[in-house]
Amino acid sequence: MTLPANALPFGNRPPSADDRQIANQLRRILASQKPGEAKLHLTDPKTRKPVEISLTPAMSDLFLKLLRHIGSGDAVTLVPIQQMLTTQQAADLLNMSRPYLIRLIEKGDVAHSMVGRHRRLKAEDVFAYKAERDKIRSKAMDDLIADGAGRY
Repeated sequence: MTLPANALPFGNRPPSADDRQIANQLRRILASQKPGEAKLHLTDPKTRKPVEISLTPAMSDLFLKLLRHIGSGDAVTLVPIQQMLTTQQAADLLNMSRPYLIRLIEKGDVAHSMVGRHRRLKAEDVFAYKAERDKIRSKAMDDLIADGAGRY
């Protein structure tokens, strides 16, 4: 897969062997925690006192995904929800060609705005389209499975 146009390698470099090892170790520890019960124990740099931070299940899941990629040596891109994306960046996030995305924009399936002569898309709108597309695909797959199960 092509990296998104705004992708930067891990700290402007691929994760080192040490980075990957630490990420995998942390991922295993975090994965062994029950959802909603993961806690981080850190030292506050100002007070030098220990601080316990509880992670929500969503935060734990996000960290697990991030650590899985770093542990595999993959580049990781974080996209702020309000960031404006070019059509190429949005197409990369959606894993589709730019011309196909342009057709979706012209049909009105994906919200966009014009900056001069250039189309720009809010990351939030791109993620909303992706979530809806994934929901439709999942339902179609469930329907196929249900239809296939009835034939045996």
